[in-house]
Amino acid sequence: MSVMLTLILVVQLLSALAMIGLILIQHGKGADMGAAFGSGGSGSLFGATGGANFMSRTTAVLAVVFFTCTLSLAYFGNLTPASSGSVLDGASVSAPVDASPAAQIPVNTPAPASDNSVPPATPKK
Repeated sequence: MSVMLTLILVVQLLSALAMIGLILIQHGKGADMGAAFGSGGSGSLFGATGGANFMSRTTAVLAVVFFTCTLSLAYFGNLTPASSGSVLDGASVSAPVDASPAAQIPVNTPAPASDNSVPPATPKK
């Protein structure tokens, strides 16, 4: 199972890197009009419009491979054996040192008395 997950992860990473490269190489939609009238179509590898179709189809295929790998990794990642539970199942909760019920009740202590009197005004000289 681990070998299959590693293989799927490698295919996903390679397809992601290839998609990034193809997307960066592709021309924008505004560049197609200039290539159609011969501004750069003669020097291209796939002709005036062949490169756009080839690259866009290859990008679409790589996107399908990427999403398929992503969904399969998500599916296999959620499959857990029945004996295995949460990570927190093995954690133990320790009781406080003083576990008597009286120690757990908060005590309301009265606030210290404050002096609310106004200080006398000092005359200005």
